[in-house]
Amino acid sequence: MMCMEISLDQARQRMVSWHQLCEPTQGPEKVRSILHQLRCIQLDPLDRIGTNADLVVFARADGLKRGDVHRQLQPGAAFEHFAKERCLLPSSAFPYYRDQAVETPWWRLTERLTKISEQLLADVLAEIGERGALRADQLTPRGKVEAMDWAGWKGTSKASTMALEVLWTRCQVVTAKREGNTRWYDLPSRTLSTWDHPTEDTFQRWALRERALATGLLTPNAGPQWSMLSKVRTSPLPAQMVKAGELVQVTLPGVKKSYFAAPQWFEHTVAEPDDRMRVLGPLDPLLWDRDLVKQLFHFDYVWEVYKPEAQRKWGWYVCPLLHRGHLVGRLEAHREDGKIKIDRLWKEAEDFDSRALDEAIDRLSATL
Repeated sequence: MMCMEISLDQARQRMVSWHQLCEPTQGPEKVRSILHQLRCIQLDPLDRIGTNADLVVFARADGLKRGDVHRQLQPGAAFEHFAKERCLLPSSAFPYYRDQAVETPWWRLTERLTKISEQLLADVLAEIGERGALRADQLTPRGKVEAMDWAGWKGTSKASTMALEVLWTRCQVVTAKREGNTRWYDLPSRTLSTWDHPTEDTFQRWALRERALATGLLTPNAGPQWSMLSKVRTSPLPAQMVKAGELVQVTLPGVKKSYFAAPQWFEHTVAEPDDRMRVLGPLDPLLWDRDLVKQLFHFDYVWEVYKPEAQRKWGWYVCPLLHRGHLVGRLEAHREDGKIKIDRLWKEAEDFDSRALDEAIDRLSATL
């Protein structure tokens, strides 16, 4: 099964089912099972109607509240690091990150290391080891450093906090828990349920397989789906893994490029979507590949939160609406008096079900 062609409808149905958007997940381990299937949940600090991580799990499970995604996963079942940008990852992935000690280009680890010493790093690590999980502001002050500057956005000037960022990037500490955007850091040995098992593959081979599992269909073109793996994308490894049967090359009718998929994507039993409408987070894994979304759903989606207002076609924090396996509209909303209030609604299906939307908003309001 080195190469397969499937129809656009089959691909759309399989993508919706693969991403667990056909029926709500049940049971006490529901958030963990969602992470296990999705492989990573992208984090974003903005919280208009719930953070992106909240919205990802709300679309897939009932009975959750804002912040439960972190409370059910941390500590123990997940850690935070870069996959497709900053994500929650299952603890089973940690040894690969630890062994690789990945440096991401935008995290500028090398530049940080010119500002702080190895002795400072050792001192901060020892303090966490002695005192347990700590917030950055609970560390002993150790002077100032020149802050990092990202196009006008300033990083920390506290030496202890910058040291903590380096230790986190190196996987010497992990995020033990989180409340909103406040994080506590601790040693992985005290935080993660599986942190010391041996790695079986190179990081690149393992990560490419993980990214294929996370996306369902992985484009060969450059884009956010290849975050941290840009060199892997242009290497011989994808073709080698197709030849070895570790990946399948997938073609779609009328689409010039092919895609990569894990064999499990084809082995997965496609579920029929239920009747509920779902409000998707702007960084939901179903939406990662905007071009594929356009091909399969005939839906043009761009998250415009970082665009100047004059350049926005839709709005600041606009979320797509999924109903019966189709993207049928989008809305902009906010929290007010314990409810979700719709600011603007775009209906993009002739048979748009307003009752299903009302029920979706009621479910979302129940998470507040």
